[in-house]
Amino acid sequence: METTRQKGIRPENRWSILILLALGLMISFVDRTSMSAALADHQFVREFTLTHVQRGWLGSAVFWSYGLLQLPMGWLVDRYGVKWPYSICFVLWCLAAAATGLVTTLSALILVRLLIGAAEAVVVPATYRYLANNFKETEKGTALGIFSIGGKMGPALGAPIAAWLIVTSSWKTMFIATGLVGLIWLMPWLMLLRNDFPSKAELTVAKQRAASVPLGNLLASPVVWGGLITNFCYSYFSFYCMTWMPAYLVEQRGLSLKQSGLYTLVSFAGIAIVAAFAGLAADRLIARGHDAVVVRKSFIVAGFIGGTTVLLGAYTPSPQMALFWNVVSLSLLGLVTANNLALVKLTLIPRQAVGLNTGLQQVATSLAGGISASLSGWLLHLGGSYTLPMLAIFVFLMLGATSTVVLLRRKWAPKVNDCGLDLQQSEGALGQSALCAEVLVSETRSAPRSR
Repeated sequence: METTRQKGIRPENRWSILILLALGLMISFVDRTSMSAALADHQFVREFTLTHVQRGWLGSAVFWSYGLLQLPMGWLVDRYGVKWPYSICFVLWCLAAAATGLVTTLSALILVRLLIGAAEAVVVPATYRYLANNFKETEKGTALGIFSIGGKMGPALGAPIAAWLIVTSSWKTMFIATGLVGLIWLMPWLMLLRNDFPSKAELTVAKQRAASVPLGNLLASPVVWGGLITNFCYSYFSFYCMTWMPAYLVEQRGLSLKQSGLYTLVSFAGIAIVAAFAGLAADRLIARGHDAVVVRKSFIVAGFIGGTTVLLGAYTPSPQMALFWNVVSLSLLGLVTANNLALVKLTLIPRQAVGLNTGLQQVATSLAGGISASLSGWLLHLGGSYTLPMLAIFVFLMLGATSTVVLLRRKWAPKVNDCGLDLQQSEGALGQSALCAEVLVSETRSAPRSR
C-alpha cells in the first residue's frame, strides 16, 4: 500500500479521529437507548398497550439485529476499511431512528428498532480496526477510555434530553429530533478521515492478512471465550441500566421522569469518568514496565466486584441510599471498561484479526443487551419488583470476575496460521506463527510509526 506521504495527502490526526469515533459511539447509544425514556412514559405505553414483557422485548429488539451483524461487519472492515462502511451505516441508522417517531403499530416499531441495530453493528468493529492500526500498547487504554466515554455519555445525555423532549413535546418529536440531529457528525468525518477503501491489489493483501487468523482459530482460543464471557457480563449490567434504569427510578423509587433522566446522567457520567482514568492509569503502569495483562486483569476484577454493590441498592429501604448505590455501582464498573476492551480485543489478539474478533466479541455484547432487557422484564413480572433483576446482575458480575482470572492468559491467545516463512510476528500475536511476507510488508507500510 502507498503511504500517506506518497499519496500527497496530509497525515490525519489520529486523536481527532478518535474523538469522532467516540462521538459516533455516543450518537449510536443516544439512538439506541432513547427507547428507555419512552418506555417510562405512560402515554407511550398506553398508546401501544404494552405489558411488562412487551416492554422488555421492545427494549431488546435493537440488540438482536445488532448482534446478528457483528461478525459480518468485522469481516467487512478488515477487508474494505473504516471510512465508507461506517459512513453508509451511520446515515441508515440515523434515518431509522427518526422514523421511530412516525410509526403507529408495535410491529412497525420493532422493525425500525431492528434496522437501527443492524446499521449500528459497524461502529465497534470499525473503531477497533482503526485503533489497531494507529495506537500502540501503551496508548490503547487511554484511547479506549476516551472512546468509551462516548458509550457512557450517550445514555447519560440521551436520557435527560429524551425525557425533556417527551415532557415538553411528545415521544414522537423526541425520536425524530434525536435521529436527525446526529447527521451533523457526518461532515467532519468525511472531511478528516483518509479514504482507506482498498484498491484491487490492496484488497488481495487484506484478504491474505485476514485469512491468517480464521474464525476457527478464534473459536479455539480460551482467551476469546473468556472475552465473550466478560463482555457479556459487563454489558448485561450496563444495558440493564440503559433500558430499565429510568423505569426503576420512576416506578420503584418514586422519581419523576425528569428526575430519573438526571440520575441516569449522573450514573453514566460516573462510569465514563472512571473508565477514562482507569484506562490512563493502566497505560501509565504498563509504560513503567509492569505486565500489560496483569495490570489490565487487576482493573477488570476490581471493577466487576465493585459493580456488585448494586445489590445494596436493591435491598435498602432508603430512596437516598438506593440512588447512592445506583450511581456508585455503575461508576465502579468503569474500572472494567477500557481495560477489558483493550485486553480481549487488542492486547491478546493478533492485529490482522482485530475486526473479526471484535465482531465476535460484540455478538456477546449484543446478546447481553437483548437478554438483559427481556430477562429483566420477565423477572420484574415474576417478582413484582426490581430485586430479582438486580440479583441476576450480581450473578453475572461474579461470573465475569471469575472468567477474567481463569481464561485471559497469554498462552491461550489465538494462533496465527504459519505461512511457511520465518518472519517477525505482527503486534499482538503473542508467540504465534508469522504472517506471509507480502502481508507483513503491506501492514508495515500502511501502519503509522510510533509517536
